[in-house]
Amino acid sequence: MLNIAIPEDIILSTRQTHKQFEQEAKLAIALKFYVDEKLSLGQAAAFSGLNKAEFMRFLGKNNVSIFRFENGIEELQHGIANAGMYANE
Repeated sequence: MLNIAIPEDIILSTRQTHKQFEQEAKLAIALKFYVDEKLSLGQAAAFSGLNKAEFMRFLGKNNVSIFRFENGIEELQHGIANAGMYANE
C-alpha cells in the first residue's frame, strides 16, 4: 500500500473530514487513471470504493463515456451503422 502525505492545511481548506477528503481523492484518482486507460472500469471502481454500477454513474456525472473507441468517431459511426443493419433484419 502507498501512503501519500497531505498537509493538514490542505485538507482543512477543503472543509472536509479526513474520511471525506480520502474518498474524494480516491474518486479523482480513479477517474484520472480510468480516463488515461491505466485502470479498467472494474479496477477503477474497486480503487474508488464503489461498485461498477456506481462508478459508471460517477463517470456519467463527469461526462466520461464507458465506451472506448480506439479509432475515434469513425469506429463509433461504423458500430452504429452495423447496429442499424442488424436492427432491420
